[in-house]
Amino acid sequence: MSHTVRFPLRASRAVGLAAVAAALFGAAACTADPAAPAPSGASADRITLTDQWIKAADYGMSAAFGTLRNSGDAPVTLVAAASPAAGRMEIHEVVAGDTGEKTMRPKAGGLVIPAHGEATLKPGADHLMFLDLTAPLRTGAETPLTLTFDDGSTTVVTARVRDFSGGKENYEPEAGTAHHG
Repeated sequence: MSHTVRFPLRASRAVGLAAVAAALFGAAACTADPAAPAPSGASADRITLTDQWIKAADYGMSAAFGTLRNSGDAPVTLVAAASPAAGRMEIHEVVAGDTGEKTMRPKAGGLVIPAHGEATLKPGADHLMFLDLTAPLRTGAETPLTLTFDDGSTTVVTARVRDFSGGKENYEPEAGTAHHG
């Protein structure tokens, strides 16, 4: 009775398949994937948000506040924010209007966080504006925020909703956008 040994053939076939798989994986790893995490040294890796909170609201608009800190050697610009709690978000500033009343409006160019410094988001000043709330923001709830920086990197933070009676500024939308409020 003769025996045919096929193990070496299967082993060489397995080695060949492993080589093809490694080549394909290596090629895929070299392609740019916009959904991939930001590379080390990205702006998002140098920014932290502390003391963050969101103003409670039943509908319409709300805002997020806190302190953005930059541990890096170069300034970083926050260019966008997003949250499932809002149809859209804008980075806002508050300025004195023609008659002295406070008016909030989109902050052109985003919010610069200086090297080894901080930028404060607070009522009556710079803040992250929630527009077209998707549901009420109830006191005590937590809401995620995705912050996007000028290099395209992002970070997700969570902020707790709390009551706040201030923030009665007028809203001056960007040219070409509908008035919300």
